[in-house]
Amino acid sequence: MTKVAIVTGGTRGIGEAVSVMLKELGFTVAANYAGNEERAQAFTDRTGIQTFRWNVGDHEACLDGCNEVAEKLGPIDIVINNAGITRDGILSKMSFDDWNEVMRINLGGCFNMAKATFAGMRERGWGRIVNIGSVNGQAGQYGQVNYAAAKSGIHGFTKALAQEGAKYGVTVNAIAPGYVDTDMVSAVPAPVLEKIVGKIPVGRLGQAPEIARGVAFLCSEEAAFITGSTLSINGGQHMY
Repeated sequence: MTKVAIVTGGTRGIGEAVSVMLKELGFTVAANYAGNEERAQAFTDRTGIQTFRWNVGDHEACLDGCNEVAEKLGPIDIVINNAGITRDGILSKMSFDDWNEVMRINLGGCFNMAKATFAGMRERGWGRIVNIGSVNGQAGQYGQVNYAAAKSGIHGFTKALAQEGAKYGVTVNAIAPGYVDTDMVSAVPAPVLEKIVGKIPVGRLGQAPEIARGVAFLCSEEAAFITGSTLSINGGQHMY
């Protein structure tokens, strides 16, 4: 029986690349999405991967959604916490709603999905959780106190949960992507994006499959001795 993986935000950008790569490696993949049904259907038509709609920032929706996936596909062995949003702005102009939505979805989604799946992984003696952080959670970024705080929180969440899962065969790791050529990054104004690329030593944006390959490795049997780690894939933009 193949292992079942859920990829949140799994129909677009990095999430789509991860969903496709895990399927190619033989996993049964469920791609979660929040709202765009037309795009989700196009993704399924193109890839053959089933999609499931719920908002990862909603705790009860995550519990119900994961139960639905388990009923249709089998027990959940792998969770990729990729779903995320931005609501950028300097602190003096940032509303509480802008702060709260980013924290609720980007960081709260990791908690919600872990609560829905971690106990089952532990009981079965095997599991993989990979949380998608960000270079901006490591280095900070002007105008992103909400996003940077949420992504930095993901890195701490990863280290703490890894200690709870290690003796049960459940690894918990994170990947911190740099700037990747996705819809989210393409929304950055061109002059700003040009400055960002100018600070990346390899001289270009990353590609979603480059992140997906890191995720796939952390989900493999070969990565069983890696837990509580953050893999930085950022073209050399931030080294520490």
